[in-house]
Amino acid sequence: MAITLVDPSGLPKIDVYRQVSIATGSKLVFIAGQVAWDADGVTVGEGDLAAQVEQCYLNIGTALAEVGASFDDVAKLTVYVVDWTPEKMPLFLEGVTRATAKLGVTPVAPGTLLGVAALDVPDHLVEVEATAIID
Repeated sequence: MAITLVDPSGLPKIDVYRQVSIATGSKLVFIAGQVAWDADGVTVGEGDLAAQVEQCYLNIGTALAEVGASFDDVAKLTVYVVDWTPEKMPLFLEGVTRATAKLGVTPVAPGTLLGVAALDVPDHLVEVEATAIID
């Protein structure tokens, strides 16, 4: 496996991600920001943050599988959420939990969650991009 996840001493341990990833693979995989579109470009879960997060993670899983990778190969996730407030965290985590149950994975790579004013399409509430390393 090309990724080793670490929580250094002196930094908080967070259940849903690790503070550091060490990549030793030979190929970088950059996955464009995935929104809550199905394969036909139809928005899934209009107005439902948890449903959209779930679809974004499922789309990341699909993109990873296409190049022979999985969430185990992800070195970094970046998440953009429209009008983010801490009160939205339970819905965000619900979407992640549903997606990971379907995918059979635990995506705990280092991550950044950013609140944004808007995304490309007004119906989109969240966008997730990933960087992976494979051999």
